[in-house]
Amino acid sequence: MSNAFRNFDTNAATWDDVPRRVTLARDIAAAIRKQIPLTPQMDVLDFACGTGLVSLQLLPFVGSIVGMDSSQGMLDVFAAKAAQFPQNTVRTQFIDVAHGDVLTGTYDLIVCSMAFHHMPDVAPILSQFYACTRSGGYLCVADLDPEDGRFHEDHTGVFHDGFERMALCDEFARAGYADINVVTAAEVNKGNGQEGFSIFLIMGKK
Repeated sequence: MSNAFRNFDTNAATWDDVPRRVTLARDIAAAIRKQIPLTPQMDVLDFACGTGLVSLQLLPFVGSIVGMDSSQGMLDVFAAKAAQFPQNTVRTQFIDVAHGDVLTGTYDLIVCSMAFHHMPDVAPILSQFYACTRSGGYLCVADLDPEDGRFHEDHTGVFHDGFERMALCDEFARAGYADINVVTAAEVNKGNGQEGFSIFLIMGKK
């Protein structure tokens, strides 16, 4: 684990070139679609959106998407990909909560994929998520089950080697969410003789 934040701008242009990232995002998006009743009226926030690998797969099933990230490089790639869709319903927003920025807007669904392990303390962002979730709306967080540190070759900006599911469910409840549920969303195999890493999806409703 690390106590330094990672600069994702340097990897943005080639982020989608890693097949397992694309596969993982596809599996997480499929799990969200299976668990959450998506509708064309939904406004979605993809927090720590990266290049939009997860949320752009949800776009055909929802009304609008806002992609927020602290990497302008990632947002630029996201925006370029979104421009290829016929719907003019995607926008990006730079936000850096680590340096005091605060979430704005209200949403029917907030998605955060593989980003919690890059946050020193998840409780404050969960509180912000809750404030931005409309009544009856949902929060979906996908991240790693506990692992021994082998998932990341570069540990810069990694503050958690996964999360205990029930402990994170308790954090959801403390933030105010109800009807909390957790499923296994994906398995990641990095090869080199390593066992797979499991990815959970935790959902809560306001």
